[in-house]
Amino acid sequence: MNPNGGDLLVQVLREAGVDTVFGIVSVHNQPLVEAVSRDLRFVPVRHEASAVNAADGYARATGGLGCALTSTGTGAGNAAGALIESLSAGTSVLHVTGNIDSAHLGSGRGFIHETKDQLGMLTAVSHHAETILDPANAAKQLRDGISRALAAPGGPVSIEWPIDLQYAAQSPEPEAPPARAAAPEPAAPELRAAAALLRAARRPVIWAGGGAARAGAELTEMVQRWGIPLLTSNSGRGAVDEDNELCIGNYANSPLGRALLAESDLLISLGTHFRSNETGDYTMPVPAEHIQVDVDPRAVGRVYPATAGVVADTSAALRALLDEPGAAPTVDPEWTARGRDTRLEARTRQRAGLGPHAELPDAIAEVFPADAVIARDVTIASSSWGNRLLPIHDPRTNVFPRGGGIGQGLGMALGAAVADETRPTLGIVGDGGLAVHFGELMTLAQEQPWLVLLVFNDRGYGVLRNMQESLGQRPYGVDLATPDFAGLTAALGIEYLRIGGAAEARDVLRDAASRRRPVLVEVDLASYGEMPAPFTPPVSVPGKA
Repeated sequence: MNPNGGDLLVQVLREAGVDTVFGIVSVHNQPLVEAVSRDLRFVPVRHEASAVNAADGYARATGGLGCALTSTGTGAGNAAGALIESLSAGTSVLHVTGNIDSAHLGSGRGFIHETKDQLGMLTAVSHHAETILDPANAAKQLRDGISRALAAPGGPVSIEWPIDLQYAAQSPEPEAPPARAAAPEPAAPELRAAAALLRAARRPVIWAGGGAARAGAELTEMVQRWGIPLLTSNSGRGAVDEDNELCIGNYANSPLGRALLAESDLLISLGTHFRSNETGDYTMPVPAEHIQVDVDPRAVGRVYPATAGVVADTSAALRALLDEPGAAPTVDPEWTARGRDTRLEARTRQRAGLGPHAELPDAIAEVFPADAVIARDVTIASSSWGNRLLPIHDPRTNVFPRGGGIGQGLGMALGAAVADETRPTLGIVGDGGLAVHFGELMTLAQEQPWLVLLVFNDRGYGVLRNMQESLGQRPYGVDLATPDFAGLTAALGIEYLRIGGAAEARDVLRDAASRRRPVLVEVDLASYGEMPAPFTPPVSVPGKA
């Protein structure tokens, strides 16, 4: 059988170090799926959004490229929401989707799976999108797409491939693995301005975002050498091991974090978007002096004014500042001690608000190895202690929907679990979020990854229920019918365990993690009880304090 587009796709994926692809087979992608399932591992998910979410989780866990295959039209449209998440996070995902025969593109005849301006739709939700129209250019377009996905800033790249051109003959020739595009080096004038601000500072604070994920060594050195307290966004967690005594973590918008920032004389922000939910809708106080490091020049000064902007790779910028003669700040020892105290007090206060729920992050930290991926959907457990109190030691283990969409955690957990089956992966979801992609439980049953799925069952959308009640409203639209999880998992052939109270957490989680296969663990919140201080999302409502 002569090589075709599927064989070419396998070749370029191998060059990029990809051994697993997620997707759904269709009449409009069969050559691609046939070759991938023959030569790589193809994971047949139940929904196209989950294919992209799983590829996203795979990419985050490996630090490399993830790949998803979908069909055209409705299939590509189903993937759009998950592409928005990947775009929000800047994750390196290659999304390859089919299209109708090239002769009928744009004809509007109603050809099966045809949609109006599919490329326009993909362009709107991708870092880059294009169409393969000439088989002779397919290899170049695929490799260029991978390079774009791996760039900094990068993100998902969508390539649509008409079905007749997928079948076209190809001669796949190996090339060197794609290298990440070199990020800009810091410019000397920008470094001098930043060094001058550093030199004058006595009470500096660092805020690290997702752009600092690959700068852990330099960031740890700066924190330790100069005694600077470190705040992180949710995306920046793990760049410095959260066991570090100066790593306050994702508490910037807490009362203690806001007080620290209000009294600081210099903010050093590293690759962060300053998202609304992490800044109190941009009300969080920041010092007048601000060094902002970001690889994207558009980010500098976009949210908070930057006294000195450094457009560069975070690692390179930090290394240059560490090596710059005379750049070291003279940090007040009491300020360094204040950072340590803030770290401890923030956690102490949160634990008090969690009550017996604090036993859950403690149990997870004890049972799961430090390199286990923790994939968290948007749910009360994640949004409260999962995103803060549960320690993260490596940014690759910190997987969650950065765009805030519910229901994406299971697909991300699946991708992360398949990426490395030498240690358990933990997925944290709510019953409402799990229902969005219930079908992927069948994918777990089929693929048998080493995944513990911790399902917090409060019979509805608990985050929104708490928000409505905090505003004095009668809950609406938040109560959901919930299945008997024991019966559901029995029907699917997935093992089931239950946590009905804090005293059971350690033993049940240890049992689940030891089984080396999918286990659904239900946290029955009707039995376990609510948190003493109910979690409400940091969302502003007009007319409400």
